[in-house]
Amino acid sequence: MIDQWLFYALAVPVVLLVGLSKGGFGGGLGSLAVPVLSLAVDPRLAAAVLLPILCSMDLVSLWSFRGRWDKRNLWIMFPGAMLGLALGAAMFTYMDADMIRFMVGLMALYFVGHYVWGKHILQRVATQSASVVRGSFWSSIAGFVSYIAHAGGPPIAIYLLPQHLPKTLFVGTTVLFFSVVNYIKLVPYVWTGQLDLSAFYTSLILLPLAPIGVRLGVWLHHRISDKWFYGVCYVLLAFAGVKLVAESLVVWVF
Repeated sequence: MIDQWLFYALAVPVVLLVGLSKGGFGGGLGSLAVPVLSLAVDPRLAAAVLLPILCSMDLVSLWSFRGRWDKRNLWIMFPGAMLGLALGAAMFTYMDADMIRFMVGLMALYFVGHYVWGKHILQRVATQSASVVRGSFWSSIAGFVSYIAHAGGPPIAIYLLPQHLPKTLFVGTTVLFFSVVNYIKLVPYVWTGQLDLSAFYTSLILLPLAPIGVRLGVWLHHRISDKWFYGVCYVLLAFAGVKLVAESLVVWVF
């Protein structure tokens, strides 16, 4: 079991924030968790510890948003997601910790940029309908980055936001999508040894925080501005992204 105090100092607020996000704000802060925890431990270990916690959050979120999802979009997105997961699993085996840390850092900075500029641009474009081509492409990207760093939220947002779905339908669709993706990820994570007993025991320590965060997110769904909530969290994500990229470059250069 992980015994570093810095890891737990980061993990407790991160798990609560991700639970808040999954419970009431579309799950976008999955992209926050691995970069922040990678400041304390190997990103592969961070991803492994988080996966069982995310799966437990999914159960609470599924019950809270049961039946409130867009079936056509889900049928379009699932095949692409499976392809992305397969590519992520295949590539993950050949990456070392510094390479993954660098990739996770770049993802974090990209997702901050997407939040600051891309999200607002997407919300202003003309309303689009569900598309097999766009849905397959963005869901495959989501599956890939979800396997590497549980960070598939922004690519799915790029696909879904221009459809201007009602807020609850948007959240419910992302909840079901990532619930299926996360439970499928358990198989290769265990098979390759990434999710071992050390990671699993650490997950159990943090697990009680998962339903607390999700239920609080459901309660805050209609009571707090998602702009304020995500603004604060993405500042933290930007810091983590810069630090991870800088550390990786220092290792490679020196």
